[in-house]
Amino acid sequence: QVHLVESGGGSVQAGGSLTLSCVAPGSAHATSTYCMGWYSQAPGKGREKVATINSHGSTSYGDSVKGRFTISRDKANGTVYLQMNSLKPEDSGMYYCVAGPYCDDIRRGYWGQGTQVAVTS
Repeated sequence: QVHLVESGGGSVQAGGSLTLSCVAPGSAHATSTYCMGWYSQAPGKGREKVATINSHGSTSYGDSVKGRFTISRDKANGTVYLQMNSLKPEDSGMYYCVAGPYCDDIRRGYWGQGTQVAVTS
């Protein structure tokens, strides 16, 4: 069992930046070989992929965030980050950290409780 804890959410004006963090307490070794990523969910909508990063550092982004968001990870500490720049109101929602053996199937993996992001115009 992998426990994921997100932090860093908050309220920011459009055009601003936020950095989200996700740590897997006690599971750094287990998650070092995992794909880790972020999904977002706006009110009344389904969860959408924001970004993933595999154990080799290869990244993948959702179309709406390409060029604005950057995912990175610290494998030794079992932590994954999401740097969000040029934020837009449509980026608002709950952001979930996710971890699993395969990026293509990461939705079947472990999920955190989420951290809220609100972007005001």
